[in-house]
Amino acid sequence: MLMDTGVRSRDHAEALDRKDPLRQFRNDFLIPTKADLKSRTLATPSQQDAGSEEPSIYLCGNSLGLQPRRTAARIQSHLTTWAKKGVFGHFVEHQDSALPPFLHVDDAAAKMMAPIVGALQSEVAVMETLTANIHLLMSSFYRPTNEKFRIIMEGKAFPSDRYAVESQIRHHGLDPKDAIVLLDPIDPSTSVVSTSQVLATIDKYASSIALVWLPGVQYYTGQYWDIKTITAHAHSRGLPIGWDLAHAAGNVELQLHDWDVDFAVWCSYKYLNSGPGGIGALFVHEKHGKVDMEASDQGKEAYRPRLSGWWGGDKATRFSMGNNFLPIPGAAGFQVGNPSALALTAVLASLEVFAETDMKAIRTKSIDITNYLEGLLLEPPSHGSSNPYRIITPSKSEERGAQLSVLLEEGLLDGVMSELEHVGVVVDERKPDVVRVAPAPLYNSYTDVWDFVKIFREACEKVNDTRGAGANGSVMANGGKEGKGWGLIK
Repeated sequence: MLMDTGVRSRDHAEALDRKDPLRQFRNDFLIPTKADLKSRTLATPSQQDAGSEEPSIYLCGNSLGLQPRRTAARIQSHLTTWAKKGVFGHFVEHQDSALPPFLHVDDAAAKMMAPIVGALQSEVAVMETLTANIHLLMSSFYRPTNEKFRIIMEGKAFPSDRYAVESQIRHHGLDPKDAIVLLDPIDPSTSVVSTSQVLATIDKYASSIALVWLPGVQYYTGQYWDIKTITAHAHSRGLPIGWDLAHAAGNVELQLHDWDVDFAVWCSYKYLNSGPGGIGALFVHEKHGKVDMEASDQGKEAYRPRLSGWWGGDKATRFSMGNNFLPIPGAAGFQVGNPSALALTAVLASLEVFAETDMKAIRTKSIDITNYLEGLLLEPPSHGSSNPYRIITPSKSEERGAQLSVLLEEGLLDGVMSELEHVGVVVDERKPDVVRVAPAPLYNSYTDVWDFVKIFREACEKVNDTRGAGANGSVMANGGKEGKGWGLIK
């Protein structure tokens, strides 16, 4: 039971909400009601339905961000343009639309995405999906030789990263068993890889490393890696380095240009709220995006090698249908095919919300609200026993993002998840025993956090008391167990 007194009271949470400088943004998002979550149809529940207006407690933005209210209007505007203009929609601007012509919507998205990751507009392209972008950029930055052929990556990387790295290695005729150097926690009692361990590993294997590939924020533990320090150290040993920022973009402050990051990729459906499977994005530092056609006349490379496609070609000659590829300078030159204007419209709707604040303000609230979450979770039980869980995310604010990963005692997960979902609490799980909780600063409140912790602690106590009796499981817990599930892609 959570003590409801003083700074641990719900009244205090409400007071924090009143002082929150970002509180108005909550109204910019559609928060599913508890009735919505329980309904077996998509029709709006009637006013008589219990909880029809009561919002759920949604702390799952690390898996799928909520829909901005303006998304539907922006998509409808896109559809209207398509309906009324057809192919002319690629070129014609409209006074009553906030959207650019189809042909330029990717440029608009890059312009709005760049400040979120601390980049120049020319260093960002919003395109493809995260894993496709991993392949596209590794084809350019992973250039193995007989001496330098290994890739450093974390041992507990998101599976798609591992699949991509292994397939890139095999594509070059190498064996992943020989060509991957894995970073696993030295201390088996922790899930965290220290910065000193990363630097030491780079030093140890530098003579055989072709690429360093790491996460900005680790998906399982929520650890925020020291991108600036690690990037500088890799460069001091002459090594290129790339970052998977799936759980970092829109979550933590990034300065990719100033930190001299070589390349990075991320998705937009988590903290960036573009919708399920939303379009991905990539960063290529300006030093790698230069195009010098005069160099080719001297027998030198005019631009960095890459897998090329027509949408990465110079806009001025794109529709001339010539066979001489001239890339757009910067990240846009790494584009391959025509990006979905519909998908770009969805991400633009969310980026409009971000443009009304900045990542400094978002990160400031994120640190505060996640610290608040941690403090409530660590409150000892009133009956004197210990909590049946522990937090495996680093305790230092600078070493984590919004997410806290809570490791439950064995056998509690399914029952706890079922209890949470029954009362309209949405978090996600990672088998066998971890609950991931991520308060998103733009739409989550301190009251959300207080209510969650109260319900979560009560659920843990209830399931712990009835352990062994079996549990029904939950939508999230059962989601990855069948072909229609999506638990594995979160």
